[in-house]
Amino acid sequence: MTDTALVVGGTRFIGRHAVADLTENGYRVTTLTRGNREDPFADDDRVDHIEGDRTNDRDLEAARLSADPDIVIDCVAYRPADVAAATEIFADVDGYVYVSSGAAYAAEHVPKREGETPLEACTPEQATDDSDATYGNRKAAGDREVFAAAAEGVNATSVRPCIVYGPHDYTERLDYWIDRVLTYDRVVVPGDGDNLWHRAYVEDVASALRIVAERGEPGAAYNVGDRRALTLEETLETIAAVADTTCTVVPADADALAAGGLEPTDFTLYREYPHLLDTCALADLGWESTPVEEAMARSVADHRDSDRDGNEWDPGRDAEERVLGVKETL
Repeated sequence: MTDTALVVGGTRFIGRHAVADLTENGYRVTTLTRGNREDPFADDDRVDHIEGDRTNDRDLEAARLSADPDIVIDCVAYRPADVAAATEIFADVDGYVYVSSGAAYAAEHVPKREGETPLEACTPEQATDDSDATYGNRKAAGDREVFAAAAEGVNATSVRPCIVYGPHDYTERLDYWIDRVLTYDRVVVPGDGDNLWHRAYVEDVASALRIVAERGEPGAAYNVGDRRALTLEETLETIAAVADTTCTVVPADADALAAGGLEPTDFTLYREYPHLLDTCALADLGWESTPVEEAMARSVADHRDSDRDGNEWDPGRDAEERVLGVKETL
């Protein structure tokens, strides 16, 4: 008998890759989305689609009855109330997995470990907010809903990715840096280039969701990120290597950036304090990550085939040229 899976959200990025991973591993998959975006699985006879709003409990219940899932991957739960409703509606499935975030961690520990590093608090006001400022608070509160459901016997788990990159990445954060490397022979990076913001390749996140659904311990949270974390300078060097091009990385401190009217935080994927997740618990379940060179090569190939350029993250090339001019005089 074929195993069945319901992916709540499954057409855009993480959910899209989760659907692909599940079908490749023999699952019959149903996606639940609002139908606002083109369905990449419209012609795939292994994937069914239900139109509905995951914030509507009746739509979740209808999806449960229609899909009769063995496992549920919940990619678009952004408020703790969403998780509370889902763990109740899907209380009898073999595995419910909530997609949380590394942003749920409240302390700047290196690395951040499940069950040890404190989570963000979440006030009632934050729990119903939709701003970026409360994202980590709401994800942490969702984790606590998972823990509470597991204590009542629900096979619920949580997966915490760090920043996710790879094919179909609509955030275009890595696309900005890929575009810079492919376009210019000199690229400004803030600081000394050694800042570290842990990232997770999207196909590895997808496999982690399935593996945790199948083998995870109810009530546990699992970090997911590349097993080899790259600094920002190493990221650009890896992009250049897999793209078979050359690029000089030019680190610029705050004083040099000021010549262009820039600050370090004007650059995407820059973080002053390192953000690194311990992924040992996930690896203990048999999960493996894609080598970063292979993951980056796929990301660069997808970038070239897309119209994404990360322009919304662009601090301005004219400003960067002024910074490069200052660096040349030093």
